[in-house]
Amino acid sequence: MPTLTQDIARFVVGLQPHTLPAEVTDKARSCLVNALGIAVNGFDTPYAPVARKAAIALDGEVPNGATLFGDGRRSTVSAACLANSALFHGRAQEDTCGAAHFGTILIPMLLAMTEARGYPLSRLIPALVAGYETGGLFENAFAGRTTPAGFRSSATYGCIAAAAAAGKLMELDEDQLAAALANAVSFTGGILQSFADGTDEWRYQVGVVARNGLMATELAAAGSVSAPHAFEGRAGFVRCFAGTEIPADLASRLGRDWSILRVTFKPFPVCAFNQTPVTGALALRQVLAGRKIEAVRVRMNPYETGYAGMDAAGPFNSISGTLMSIPFCIAMTLVHGVPSMRHMTTYDDAAVNELVARTTLVTDPDVPVLSAILEADTAGGTTHVHKQRMTPADYAFDRATLRELLTRTGAEQRLEAALFERIEHVVDTLPGGRIEDFVELFTAIEPRRAAA
Repeated sequence: MPTLTQDIARFVVGLQPHTLPAEVTDKARSCLVNALGIAVNGFDTPYAPVARKAAIALDGEVPNGATLFGDGRRSTVSAACLANSALFHGRAQEDTCGAAHFGTILIPMLLAMTEARGYPLSRLIPALVAGYETGGLFENAFAGRTTPAGFRSSATYGCIAAAAAAGKLMELDEDQLAAALANAVSFTGGILQSFADGTDEWRYQVGVVARNGLMATELAAAGSVSAPHAFEGRAGFVRCFAGTEIPADLASRLGRDWSILRVTFKPFPVCAFNQTPVTGALALRQVLAGRKIEAVRVRMNPYETGYAGMDAAGPFNSISGTLMSIPFCIAMTLVHGVPSMRHMTTYDDAAVNELVARTTLVTDPDVPVLSAILEADTAGGTTHVHKQRMTPADYAFDRATLRELLTRTGAEQRLEAALFERIEHVVDTLPGGRIEDFVELFTAIEPRRAAA
């Protein structure tokens, strides 16, 4: 009887550009457009420089290697994974598949591999889909158990996603891909505590995950002997991380329930779980019309309120803390409107901090995930209630909405709208074009900012 690694490997090998459903290919293109647009909008975030410094210290400069976006130096593919993932993750406005940010792992890795090794661009979208489908299969099935246990989904499911994507790009056969997935299981791990403490480890997790997934694949290509029951074994992935059994129909979901179609995009530079509260706060702000707010209560599902850092009330000294905090995001939005990076990095705003202290987070299992109920008490004893009901479909933006989001964010960053038009053109040219077209999106960024 085939093992789960073999079932997944067979699915990944079978992914071909001409057999992918059109909606899957279109969504993969949208994921590329969003990731590239958010990355160029994150050029002034401080995390990529730290990651680049570490990457060069580890691997040095490599002529004809992969470009480190931001300073143009080249290094190993692994170094580019570490450095460039931090840039793609810099605004925390990346795509989300459930609770995992696969785009920040897969896209920098695949671009680096393609640039340094000369793989044809025709392999890019199938490899990207392979990553989303493999990681998303497990995230959808088990994140409800692993997240409350303190495991971060991007790290827990990202390594196997990266191995599947890298293996597809390298055109490994089924046995090699199965070995790559088994290796990736052994290299998996990552916790949520940095969100609770408001520190930056999570910014770099995704690059480390990509490196580990790539390492898992290279070992398989080199002939490693890897556990065939890595997922379903007694000491395998699912029992160790999720503490449960694998559903009998799990492998059959591949190619039927496409994970990439569940991918959502973030309109605001805050945690994925804060997108709906902020959306609701913007609507409530219009209703309040400047009335003095005495107190705010936010009701949300326990899966979200229990996530590390969501209940933080300050004092804050980093955006890693503010973007996670439901009270801060609600208070900042009610005071100032649409969140910006400037607002999210202002930690001494008296009006915001006073409202944070009067904002209560209420865990309510009757509120669905991705929804929120906001209650604002104003002078005179009036309570204003706003129910914000959202589903993943509300954040699965079409291309026009995505274009508006990226150009709006670009205007905040003083970037020309033409840059985002160029991003769309580069992506829509696939499977044609050159890898240099992708790299040049980043080498052109500083002159464009200076001219804006």
